[in-house]
Amino acid sequence: MTETDRIKYLRIALLLVGLTFTFGIWPLGIVWPSGWAWHEGGRSEYLEMILGIYATLGVFLMIASRDPMAHRSLIWFTIWSSIVHGGIMGVQSIVNPMHMGHLFGDVAALLAVAAVLAVLTPRQTSVRSDLL
Repeated sequence: MTETDRIKYLRIALLLVGLTFTFGIWPLGIVWPSGWAWHEGGRSEYLEMILGIYATLGVFLMIASRDPMAHRSLIWFTIWSSIVHGGIMGVQSIVNPMHMGHLFGDVAALLAVAAVLAVLTPRQTSVRSDLL
């Protein structure tokens, strides 16, 4: 795959992930709570906090989709934070059988997001002459 193709697909992936983070997590928690909502039943301050964090990240990923190379640090933050968050939730899901559904819900989704963005994000850019 050429670098131009990678960036084109990266732009699409960033837009889709951004939209999902901004608008999709809450409906997923309603439709499939055993795979997306960690504190079911009644109001969850935890879920509200996570929704706020991911909605904010989603907006910035949508902005980054316009010029991914100018936002590589945000993309790599998304990759690594998704790996860490998914890994912690994966361990918690295994330790507490009540949360096994998360292995196929938000854990799998975060690891998939990390994998797709990592594969599509170019590793290096040419050195800008104006910095020399």
